[in-house]
Amino acid sequence: MTDGPRITLATIAAEAGVSLATVSKVLNGRTDVAPATRARLETELARHGYTRRSGKQRSEFVELVFHELEPSWSMEVIEGVEDVAHDAGLSVVLTVSGDRHTPGADWIDGVLRRRPVGVILVFSDIAERFRDKLRAQGIPFVIVDPAGDPSPDVPSVGSANWSGGLMATRHLIELGHRRIAAITGPEDMMCSLARVDGYRSAMNAAGLPIDPALIRFGDFHPGGGESAGRELLALDDPPTAIFAGSDLQALGVIAAGSAAGLRVPDDLSVVGYDDIALSRWMSPQLTTVHQPLRRMGEEATRLALRLAEGATPDTLRMDLATHLVVRGSTAPFAA
Repeated sequence: MTDGPRITLATIAAEAGVSLATVSKVLNGRTDVAPATRARLETELARHGYTRRSGKQRSEFVELVFHELEPSWSMEVIEGVEDVAHDAGLSVVLTVSGDRHTPGADWIDGVLRRRPVGVILVFSDIAERFRDKLRAQGIPFVIVDPAGDPSPDVPSVGSANWSGGLMATRHLIELGHRRIAAITGPEDMMCSLARVDGYRSAMNAAGLPIDPALIRFGDFHPGGGESAGRELLALDDPPTAIFAGSDLQALGVIAAGSAAGLRVPDDLSVVGYDDIALSRWMSPQLTTVHQPLRRMGEEATRLALRLAEGATPDTLRMDLATHLVVRGSTAPFAA
């Protein structure tokens, strides 16, 4: 082994003129590499202190962990993870465990037995005792869409939730709405608070009063959106527009509006958040804040693989930009 810092697998791949996927295949003992290339790479890997995995040490997958599978939202993250893993010659194992805050206690023993190349977690954080066990076994982990506020040493990929709430509300203000409501997610999730803070900032910047009666905490699901929508529309002075905080909640708000005899967008404008595929098939099509879910999965997987190679990234926290997609569920306010 050479003296000095251990070089990364990406550097070995570049010096050998092969792809990172090829290096990964050799390191994991795969047979689908030309013998001459395999021999050359095995020599280089050994020279730089890398030992080919075998037996219990061998793994050819990354593990993706959710607390629940919501198909319209989860699939985009899954596809992003799979794309990057596939390019690296790896497969993906999908696990459901725990609640929205952290995986369940039984999960950690299983993942230590499985020994994946890396772990992608769709949670707000991961318990410190789990972090320590993963680090002790050399299994890197990355959190996707941190709904909480992970510690600075916890690798994570999220999106600009505050900016999304600001853009959604500003759009409604520019259409002439003044009585604007917001339904965000659970009160104990940082992304929920950030989106409603963006709403408040847009209202303040426009010099509009913020009525506490127009702010609701939901659950990011259609039922929560419908329940909160019914409450808001039953007020003596109901809103003319609602920022729903998620596309699924927006679906529930539209149902509540229909039940109240209101037409979207003629009588009620609605903005969602996420830009899931379903938003383009609603009637009317949903104006929403695009959250780059697929790219979040991609970037989280890239970060996990870089950490697995021993690389030191410039930053462990990445927040991807959001943008507004205007469709048919919003219209100018008609007094």
